[in-house]
Amino acid sequence: MITKTRKTKETDITISLDIMGSGKSHINTGVGFLDHMLESFSKHSLMDITIECVGDTHIDDHHSVEDIGIVLGSLVADALYPVVAMERFGSANIVMDEACVACDLDLSNRPFLVYEVDVHGKVGHFDTELVEEFFRAFVLNARVSVHIVAQRGKNRHHLIEAAFKSLAVALRRAIAKNERVGIPSTKDVL
Repeated sequence: MITKTRKTKETDITISLDIMGSGKSHINTGVGFLDHMLESFSKHSLMDITIECVGDTHIDDHHSVEDIGIVLGSLVADALYPVVAMERFGSANIVMDEACVACDLDLSNRPFLVYEVDVHGKVGHFDTELVEEFFRAFVLNARVSVHIVAQRGKNRHHLIEAAFKSLAVALRRAIAKNERVGIPSTKDVL
């Protein structure tokens, strides 16, 4: 289990992560919908995650959502690199009722995000535009290349939850141990 803390004028965040855990979580972000998404992410990635965040949610949820992505992503990078004896690539299509979202990723040590999930408005009190902000912060700090693309769907909750679950399962598959691959790169470094 590794832990990081980030304290700014806008947020005070502590996150602990066991990347090879069993999917246990304790999430308290102050943003209910994000708690639900991160609990699902933990469960389906099989990563043990503890998050405590006190943020300026009286303004809005933006700073908490983005800063949690920064800290969680940096912990994932700390746990991953250098990538050795891991599959490296992962993909998943996750269905939630009418929605289907695909995630393809590469533990490349080169951050890049393609996010094509067309959701607008709110889910409860949560601004759906913050989902992309979370994924961007996570990807840049985890230093992974990630494509999250909605295949179909209408329900905002289903689309967003399928996006978090697809990232979780794709990551679980990419970090799977495989001693045969050694350093999974023709460059001999990731």
